Amino acid sequence: MSMTVLILGASRMQIPAISAAHDLGFRVAVADRTSGAPGVALADEFVRVDLADQDGMLHAARRLQSVGGLDGVFTAGTDFSTSVAYVAESLGLPGIPFEVARNASDKARMRGVFSSAGLPSPRFVTLGLNDDPLRLAASLRKPLVVKPVDNMGSRGVIRVDTDEELPNSVKSAISSSRTSRVIVEEFIDGPEFSLDALVYEGEIFVCGIADRHIRFPPYFVEVGHTIPSSQPRGVQEAVELLFVGGIQALRIENGAAKGDIMFSSDGPVIGEIAARLSGGYMSGWTYPQSTGINITLAALNIAVGRHPGALAPTKSYTSAERAFFSIPGIVESVSGFSEHPAPPATNAFLRVSPGDGVKFPRNNVDKCGNTIATAPTREAAISAAESASRSVLVRLRAGTRETEEFLFGGAENWVPDAFALRVESNRRHLAAMAESVAVGDEDSPTDLGITELPDLKAETDYDWHGRSLVESLDFVFLSAGVSVAPARRTLGSRFWRALLRGGIQGALWYVDSIREGQLIF
Repeated sequence: MSMTVLILGASRMQIPAISAAHDLGFRVAVADRTSGAPGVALADEFVRVDLADQDGMLHAARRLQSVGGLDGVFTAGTDFSTSVAYVAESLGLPGIPFEVARNASDKARMRGVFSSAGLPSPRFVTLGLNDDPLRLAASLRKPLVVKPVDNMGSRGVIRVDTDEELPNSVKSAISSSRTSRVIVEEFIDGPEFSLDALVYEGEIFVCGIADRHIRFPPYFVEVGHTIPSSQPRGVQEAVELLFVGGIQALRIENGAAKGDIMFSSDGPVIGEIAARLSGGYMSGWTYPQSTGINITLAALNIAVGRHPGALAPTKSYTSAERAFFSIPGIVESVSGFSEHPAPPATNAFLRVSPGDGVKFPRNNVDKCGNTIATAPTREAAISAAESASRSVLVRLRAGTRETEEFLFGGAENWVPDAFALRVESNRRHLAAMAESVAVGDEDSPTDLGITELPDLKAETDYDWHGRSLVESLDFVFLSAGVSVAPARRTLGSRFWRALLRGGIQGALWYVDSIREGQLIF
């Protein structure tokens, strides 16, 4: 009789686990709070239950155990490893103890474990709703980082540079915590790494080190990762050694571990270690594609009490994941996206649809999609992933207030402009330019034209996705059917403000809004 495994979560991030379980010949039950999750159709059985409802999950697991047997409980890419441990411990199934899972999930408890073990991690304090952040965090060295103790994907995480910023940042982070608690810790400057590991009977197998690409302070948005790391071997060895020490300190002895490690001027520092495989496409996609090792399949073996199997790489490629994202607004259409991109791009994932509201990302959940490319060389993989992401255009609905306020109203002023004019002649020309001119050759076949800047090709800035200013303007010409002035209606400084602030999206939104009468010309 085949084994049965219960997988918590049926989103895109759990699809590799569902597929791997079937490859092992397991019967697969998935639990999720919505029947519309994409992994539901791939499973043998679906149970509707909130992943945070540990007693509800245990009840569902007991029913599975009573009617057909249950051999293991598993998750990847969720922050509900405590639910997995609660069920496994209650039913006598393989896994880690519930208290170990709590220590690897609650960031305050985790920091306490590392501190007690003498492992380098940021100095911190824990705050609740009624605590005074300025008093309790007074001994910490700025800048600081505020984090919910019990969330993932950088939700609610923000850097704080001054005392004035701290109270509101703590209040905002508490709203992202299920238990209304946050930690305030000292900011660690330096490159960041993602690591996965498998642990079987206390033996730790580190499964790759990836470079994390973090942008857009004061938030911590991972715009991609590249595996393997390009850092010197000595740095990687120090990072791996600390990761192993953290796993041992947490007492994870059978299961998986995911680590975020920083490398400061003083050496490696633990960001966090979770008792699960990573989300963010690493464990399910980039690591297997770069090494040939199906780490999820190996982790599932451990989840049912078996040896993980062979873990020696069968190839040595580079795999790069990159995100694409949007300025604020409402999605009108998405173009340039393909679920099956041309090689060496390997995967693409779209997270938005027409009618969805979008915003500039403050965390790893706010992004519009991701692309992955794998190639024998690092340069080829990165180039393909970035090119595939750059090709996607999320066109925004004309006339929306959110976009107008972002482009012209000073909203979201923490977001860097897509472009800055570096050439003095262009800055002078723009300063003297009229917003728009409703005069031109009445016989011109062009409805809208754009006033040129004199030395545009000399500009060297690139937008958030790596497009040049000239490339972006050419795209607008092609997509919006506008040309260089003269025209019956000539767009001036206000068009350029939209392009410089919001890139292609901003420029197209402005042109579309003018054409549809949503903005006054």
